[in-house]
Amino acid sequence: MFIHLGGEKIIRSSELIAIFDLSIEKSSKISKQFIAEAARSKKIEIIGEEECKSLVVTQGKVYYSPISSMTLKKRANQLLTN
Repeated sequence: MFIHLGGEKIIRSSELIAIFDLSIEKSSKISKQFIAEAARSKKIEIIGEEECKSLVVTQGKVYYSPISSMTLKKRANQLLTN
């Protein structure tokens, strides 16, 4: 199954690790370190040109998505219940 993250970006649901509200980026030291390391490794992708609302962590990348974390979680849960 697949999850649409916004723009033209779609990922396999099997690659999904976590979905976070963008506020987590500033809320803890660990999340700041995680994002900094992903940036150093060039594993961050910003989807579209709209304001980013969530972070999606996959096995290979961290995506900044313009879709809210609640909407993305609902999409992921729909895949699990079907």
